[in-house]
Amino acid sequence: MLNKIRHQLDTLPKAERLVAEQVLTQPRWAVEAPVAEIARLARVSQPTVIRFCRSLGCDGLSDFKRRLANSLASGVPFVHSSVVMGDSVSDLGAKVFDNTISALLKCRNDLSAVALQQAIELLASARRIEFYGQGNSGIIAQDGQHKFFRYGIPAVAYSDPHVHRMAAAVLDPGDVVVAISASGRSADILHSVQMAQSVGANVIAITPSGTPLARAATVTLAADAQEDVEIYAPMLSRIVQLVIIDVLSVGVALKRGSDAVTHLEKVKKSLREKRVKNGEEV
Repeated sequence: MLNKIRHQLDTLPKAERLVAEQVLTQPRWAVEAPVAEIARLARVSQPTVIRFCRSLGCDGLSDFKRRLANSLASGVPFVHSSVVMGDSVSDLGAKVFDNTISALLKCRNDLSAVALQQAIELLASARRIEFYGQGNSGIIAQDGQHKFFRYGIPAVAYSDPHVHRMAAAVLDPGDVVVAISASGRSADILHSVQMAQSVGANVIAITPSGTPLARAATVTLAADAQEDVEIYAPMLSRIVQLVIIDVLSVGVALKRGSDAVTHLEKVKKSLREKRVKNGEEV
């Protein structure tokens, strides 16, 4: 949670930034302090404290305190170690693994249970699901299609900006778009999201919190990862996005119950003749 606050510090309104700085200075105190005391020391109003909590994806002060306490208690080392010239194979391997593990644990602790529940309910009842993503995020979109069509829900992935813009224009109420972006600032994705919403479709965003896409979506699942996606190809965010898709997939399967199981069995049965038995020549 502290890393998330630092990550969003420059994007927060001035008054909310004062609250953030106070929390960063005394995180353990912030877990116990009443809203009036936090507001007094930060020199802001009490509603500003609540707005600060919501800017971080929390449902309110209590939810924020719970997440902050969990992150402090877990002692998870949310530290990003950059690979540098001269690193041995052993060192660079350890850094890549450690950074990935850290990013996943951070996502697990920060992900809003309320937003996750809303997203699962939208997907489980969707008439049609469309996944939009470009570049690396386009691969994640394909993974989403690969998982969700197995539940008997029409699902498709688009990575071409012209195609997903046209597809968004012909959606209907009851359809759901899952927009995936490592930057949260792709103009093409934002335009398609706005188009989808204009015809009554709901939009779930898997993207960093505090970004234009996060603000535009019906439901946002924050995929915050400490990496410079403006310079380097996203690596950590790609793994985080994949795991969020997995969580949604499992949630929808549980929500749809026996209906999902029936469709999964049909899919598995269709692939049996594609398998080569042990010892059998092709």
